[in-house]
Amino acid sequence: MIAFLIFAGTYLVVALGRLPTSRLDRTGAALLGASLMVASGTLSLNEAYSAVNLDTLTLLLGMMIVVANLRFAGFFELAALWVGQHARRPFYLLAGVAGVSALLSAFLVNDTVCLMLTPVVATIARRMGRNAVPYLLAVAMGSNIGSAATITGNPQNIVIGSLSHIPYGQFTAALAPVAAAGLVVAVALLALFYRAELARGGALKPPALAVKWDRGLLIKTLVVIVFLVGFFFWGTAPAKAAIIAGALLLLTRRVKPDRVMREIDWPLLLMFAGLFIVVAGLEKAVLTPELRAAVGHLQLNQPANLAVIAALLGNLVSNVPAVLVIAPFIPDLADPHRAWLVLAMAATFAGNLTILGSVANLIVVENARRARITIGFWDHFRVGAPVTILTIALGVWLLR
Repeated sequence: MIAFLIFAGTYLVVALGRLPTSRLDRTGAALLGASLMVASGTLSLNEAYSAVNLDTLTLLLGMMIVVANLRFAGFFELAALWVGQHARRPFYLLAGVAGVSALLSAFLVNDTVCLMLTPVVATIARRMGRNAVPYLLAVAMGSNIGSAATITGNPQNIVIGSLSHIPYGQFTAALAPVAAAGLVVAVALLALFYRAELARGGALKPPALAVKWDRGLLIKTLVVIVFLVGFFFWGTAPAKAAIIAGALLLLTRRVKPDRVMREIDWPLLLMFAGLFIVVAGLEKAVLTPELRAAVGHLQLNQPANLAVIAALLGNLVSNVPAVLVIAPFIPDLADPHRAWLVLAMAATFAGNLTILGSVANLIVVENARRARITIGFWDHFRVGAPVTILTIALGVWLLR
C-alpha cells in the first residue's frame, strides 16, 4: 500500500505538472517519489541505483549535445527558411513545414526540434502574410508523428529502445512507414480544416529573412550526425554512439562547452531517473502474479487494446510515464516485439490529441504566444482528435 501511494502521488503531480499550493514540479515529484521508495524500505539504495536505465539517460544526453551544436550553427533556421523560399503555394508550405519537422524529429529529439522551428516558422508565415496557426500546428503534429519512426525520435522511444533491445534498423524499418503514412493523414486533415487559409492569396513570395549561421560548425556537426546515424543502423548501441558523438562535438574552438551544457535539459534527465526508481518500487511491491493475471484480462496482446490503453494513459500522465507503467507487462505477452512497436506508435501518436498531450505541443503553443500568436485548445483539438484517431488506427493496421 505504501509503494502504491508513493507511485500514485508521484504520477498525480506528473499529470498535473505541479503540486497545487506548492512549487513542486514534475522533476521534484519524481525525485521525491524515488527517495520515498528508498526511505519506506520498498527498495534498497542499491536496488534504486540498479533501477535507473543508464542507456536511456546516456542516449538522451548525447543527443542533446548534438542538437545544441545544430542550434548554435543556425541549422534549424536555415531548414525552415529553405522551406519558405521553395514553397510557391500555401499547401506546399504547410506540407513542407510538416515534412521538415517530421524528418528532423525522426533522428533528433522532437521537443528540441519544435523549440527551434516554432519561432522561425511563425516569422516566415507572417512575412508571407499568412495565418500562422495551421503552419505551427504542422510543426507540432509533424514532429510528434515523425518522432515515432526511430528510437532517437523522442524520449519514450528512447526508453522503449533501451528496455526492448530492438535493433535500431529493425525499429526504423517497422515504424518509419507507419510514421510516413501518419504524416500524410495529418497534412491532409490540416489542409481540410484550414482550406480557406490555403485557398487565399495565390502564389507565395519568398520571405526576406536574414539568418545567422556558422558554416564551419554546421559542416562539422552534420558530418558527425551522418556517421552517428550510420552507426545506429550498423548496429552500434545507440547510447554508446550518441555519447561519443556528443563528446567529439565538445572538442571545438567555436563553442565553449559551458554554453553547450546550458542547453542540456538536466531536469528531464533527473525526472527520468526518478521515474525509473518509482516504477521499480511499484513493480517489486505491487505487481504480484495475481495482478499480472488481472492485467492479462485486458488482452494487451491485441494491438488495438494495447494502443487504446497507451493512448488514454499517455494523455492522463504524459507519454513517458505511461510507457514506464505499461513496460513491465510487455515481456509477458505472446509477441513482445510487436507489442513494443505498437506501444511506441500509440504513445507517440496520442500526443496529438490535445495541447497537453505532449511536451512538443506545449513548446509550440508557448513559443507562439511569445510571438503574439494564439493557439487555443479548440484550435488544436478539432484537428488533433481526428489525426490521433486515424493515425493510431492506421498504425494498428500496419503493425498487425
